[in-house]
Amino acid sequence: MGQPENELLYMLALRLVPGIGDLNARKLIAWCGSAAQVFSTPAGKLRRIPGIGEVLAKTVKSSQVLDRAGEELAFCERHHIEVLAYLDQGYPVRLKECDDGPLILFKRGSGTMEARRVLAVVGTRKATDYGISFCDQMIEELTAGQVTIISGLAYGIDAAAHRAALQHGLPTFGVLAHGHDRIYPYSHRRLAQRMLNGGGLVTEFLSREIPERMNFPRRNRIIAGLSDAILVVEAAQTGGALITAEIAGSYNRDVFALPGRVGDPFSEGCLNLIKTNKAALVTSGRDILQMMNWDQQGEPGGQLVLFPALDPLEEKVISITSPAGAHIDSITLQLGLPPGKVSSLLLDMEFRGLVRVLPGNRFAPAVKRPGGSSSVS
Repeated sequence: MGQPENELLYMLALRLVPGIGDLNARKLIAWCGSAAQVFSTPAGKLRRIPGIGEVLAKTVKSSQVLDRAGEELAFCERHHIEVLAYLDQGYPVRLKECDDGPLILFKRGSGTMEARRVLAVVGTRKATDYGISFCDQMIEELTAGQVTIISGLAYGIDAAAHRAALQHGLPTFGVLAHGHDRIYPYSHRRLAQRMLNGGGLVTEFLSREIPERMNFPRRNRIIAGLSDAILVVEAAQTGGALITAEIAGSYNRDVFALPGRVGDPFSEGCLNLIKTNKAALVTSGRDILQMMNWDQQGEPGGQLVLFPALDPLEEKVISITSPAGAHIDSITLQLGLPPGKVSSLLLDMEFRGLVRVLPGNRFAPAVKRPGGSSSVS
């Protein structure tokens, strides 16, 4: 756990406050200096923070959530669950790109979510033999690129993708719509156990939080956010797979879709994605390797190239924002400097070509990976 235990306790408590949400929680932490200080700051000061207001300020002050947060940390320790707060170094860098990324993640398993190449595979729960066969064939072809497979552990295409990854020796992660005290669907408990070796299970939900209908769209944004690209194998005109594809597009992730027969109800979603240019048509894993430039020889990716002659403060900014970018509030909090000084520093670094501005008041290094694209797409 990257945060000090006391700070992690308060961050988890803030996650439990009704109505706060991830964006407001991060805003409160940035303004107050830490999660612990959010709870010690008078309500009158909290309500003056932009976007918080009277109601949320009173909710924070009146919430009795510390005991529940302590119980959850004890549960995680007993069951060897890693708790990753969004300011931790171990928090997945791809999710740090997403403004609505979860405040806290709970992870089980020996795998890393920082793999060089990550593909999400999603689709209908009523998968056909055609879709399941394609999953297996495609993932076997992706072994050439050592791609990590992410999905949602649901029936149908999700389970087919996880099983194919295991069969062909690729790491695979399941993103859950509930806490780590259960597996849903229950029939996938053995599959989930096998995934822990080299891959894992991840969720933003606490124990005792059940797989309610509203949790699945939230789960889908994590699937999209953890990935470099997403493949929709089979999908009807509406459903969770298409929601995940839409979210992935909003995160500037590449979206691929498997074409199917015209008139087939479980091909309509994929065909519409292709027809409206929201997804690229693929018919094999080799297509994905080529389109993502994952078929290149040698070690993929590479470390960021650091600029010469940086002072220690500038080096720290590059470290904070590498490689996925960081919001100015997060940069300010981690530097421990006044907001005005941080703004001036970032402006100067931008003029010198050291950082670049991203949408949403975020900053990223302006360097490029060796032989590749810039550090943030």
